[in-house]
Amino acid sequence: MTVTGTNVVELDRIAVQEAVRVVDLATPEDWTRDTPCTGWNLRRLVAHMTAQHVGFAAAARGAGRQPEHWREPEELSEPARTHRSAAAAVLAAFAEPGATEREFTLPNLGDFPGGRAMGFHFVDYVVHAWDVAAALGTTVDLPEHVLVAALAVARAVPADPARRGPGSSFGPALEVPAGSGPLEEALRLLGRSPERWPVRG
Repeated sequence: MTVTGTNVVELDRIAVQEAVRVVDLATPEDWTRDTPCTGWNLRRLVAHMTAQHVGFAAAARGAGRQPEHWREPEELSEPARTHRSAAAAVLAAFAEPGATEREFTLPNLGDFPGGRAMGFHFVDYVVHAWDVAAALGTTVDLPEHVLVAALAVARAVPADPARRGPGSSFGPALEVPAGSGPLEEALRLLGRSPERWPVRG
């Protein structure tokens, strides 16, 4: 499956909306829970997700070089509401006519065609939706074609150790057992250990 052009906008929309759904499941007691992102509790993960939405929305409109758009919110008293608003902003920006053909500037990565940059955002939100669900002991609900597309992007993510590990969105790639489905394979390629995060009844 190709994750470029107009279809990436729809794939990203599905992933982002699922991320919003699982973030909205969090109760006040959940924000201090550990997450699969090493060193980040759920509040910090959602702050990162919020900042990335705002930053990508700015990049879609030619303002990606401005660092203030990528800063995590200093005050996050209502993490789910703030995240929901940021998600709506990035979906609106990506849906603008011609957005996939624009050049996006992404910090520490450089300039990319819009469709490719949206592919980065898409796989982030498949994985981060799972991160939030894992922290809450629940599951994500994403269609098979979305998971297959996310796996295609995950397979292309550079495995450079300098871009993996604590403080990064992705950890070092893990071995993928034979017979793994597309979500498990994508998660393992991006440093997640699904077996460490069982679903709670």
